Amino acid sequence: MKYEKAKNLRDQDFKRFCGVKKETFLLMCEVVKEVLGQETRGRNSDLSAEDQLLLTLSYWREYRTMFHLGQDYGLHESNVSRTIQKIEDILIKCGKFSLPSKRRLLEANEL
Repeated sequence: MKYEKAKNLRDQDFKRFCGVKKETFLLMCEVVKEVLGQETRGRNSDLSAEDQLLLTLSYWREYRTMFHLGQDYGLHESNVSRTIQKIEDILIKCGKFSLPSKRRLLEANEL
């Protein structure tokens, strides 16, 4: 499902679909758009920044194969792989979005 369709989902359904709240998704989109807007090399993607982020979140959430994601988004699986890697790198480098460490999660469960 592309972003144009997903944005019409209710908040809780959106979170069920891609694993993050709409507010978090929009913050991620701002970061991705800022970095993608600065790129000067290569050809621009056929997918919008929102669709690239949604593709990446779908990959993380559902563990679908890159072939199947490519079929949904009209891309070759190698392009899906490059897109996921690019979006992952952007989100990691920005430092705003991270999961707590496994140790912190285990400690919280022991309380």
